[in-house]
Amino acid sequence: MAARTKTTKDRPSYRCTECGWQTAKWLGRCPECQAWGTVEEYGAPAVRTTTPGRVTTSAVPIGQVDGRQATARSTGVPELDRVLGGGLVPGAVVLVAGEPGVGKSTLLLDVAAKSASEEHRTLYVTGEESASQVRLRADRIHAIDDHLYLAAETDLSAVLGHLDAVKPSLLIMDSVQTVASPEIDGAPGGMAQVREVAGALIRASKERGMSTLLVGHVTKDGAIAGPRLLEHLVDVVLHFEGDRHARLRLVRGVKNRYGTTDEVGCFELHDEGITGLADPSGLFLTRRDEPVPGTCLTVTLEGRRPLVAEVQALTVDSQIPSPRRTTSGLETSRVSMMLAVLEQRGRISALGKRDIYSATVGGVKLSEPAADLAVALALASAASDTPLPKNLVAIGEVGLAGEVRRVTGVQRRLAEAHRLGFTHALVPADPGKVPPGMKVLEVADMGDALRVLPRSRRRDAPRDEEDRR
Repeated sequence: MAARTKTTKDRPSYRCTECGWQTAKWLGRCPECQAWGTVEEYGAPAVRTTTPGRVTTSAVPIGQVDGRQATARSTGVPELDRVLGGGLVPGAVVLVAGEPGVGKSTLLLDVAAKSASEEHRTLYVTGEESASQVRLRADRIHAIDDHLYLAAETDLSAVLGHLDAVKPSLLIMDSVQTVASPEIDGAPGGMAQVREVAGALIRASKERGMSTLLVGHVTKDGAIAGPRLLEHLVDVVLHFEGDRHARLRLVRGVKNRYGTTDEVGCFELHDEGITGLADPSGLFLTRRDEPVPGTCLTVTLEGRRPLVAEVQALTVDSQIPSPRRTTSGLETSRVSMMLAVLEQRGRISALGKRDIYSATVGGVKLSEPAADLAVALALASAASDTPLPKNLVAIGEVGLAGEVRRVTGVQRRLAEAHRLGFTHALVPADPGKVPPGMKVLEVADMGDALRVLPRSRRRDAPRDEEDRR
């Protein structure tokens, strides 16, 4: 008797017990969730063929589709509306991620209260706190409304039951990693559980036309915890950023199917909650009657939003063979580059043997190259103990050859500086249209930029002047 041929149904199949990924052969490490030793044999998958089924909705020309059903509704928080592109679209699912303690729950509870009305109920489901704990925070930030419903649940079926009972227009799930489905193996927060919970809530949002805000945890590296598929399934991904020791909080759009991703919302976290900042530049500036050596102002772009920020530098005689280089809010590598450019191209020799401290004001982080010129001028001003002229902003990228390069959005930056009362600016060549009444000095290299420092008060003269003496 001939041996029976091994068919597809007889072949073993393997599945990851952590995330559910399937393969035809055994692997020691799951390629999907990167977990070791979780791939186990469970039987052969049945071969299925899909036949054409009944069409639920007929296809129509795109011009005949009613777009009014996707009109955004305001959340009641203008800064969040700015990032979302006008508000929350019915049926949209938004994932909000951020570090622990940054203020995600506080912001979303404020959104829940302000967006609740008689026509639009809001359901806030918490899986990390009890209902009484959320009530205490709501009293503190004045987020009490008769049309805001609160439930503490960690079971997916119970959450879906609350949706049937309340019929909300907005659902806030805090957080998606704390809810589990009894039909899926694994602990809450696992790959398979997060995928199932998110998928069920997304289906419910689309079917009901209900907007949903999901709070997501982040890993130690700052990435959103759980399967990467979660970011693909949702419509909008927002990152909540901020130093827990500072008041400033930024909400950035990473993905947005209904708007741009180059908008940033600014918030201030305080004892009574969190409030939006329509003009946050005041947090990044120090108001003084007279200029101080080692300070320089610049205009940075957070998305499309210009913000005036202050860079400070301090140089002192070093007491150790290797001078210190300490930064806060600035990239250490770019500060080191500016020190090298000042010493080689600007002929300032006193920086190499001194301790140098550089920082920003208000907890803002400057990472774009447009702040290079301000950093360099702040370091040169600190080294010479000479203050820069009052009401001056510096904008430009500095290259290793000492040249000052053009940056994007110069006109927008100058307009913001002029609105706040600054009268002088150092910019690269060809800045475009200049606001009326503002004096703009175009600089080609660091030599031109350093001429704004008064020579009579310099403590460390450049090398070429010393050589001439």
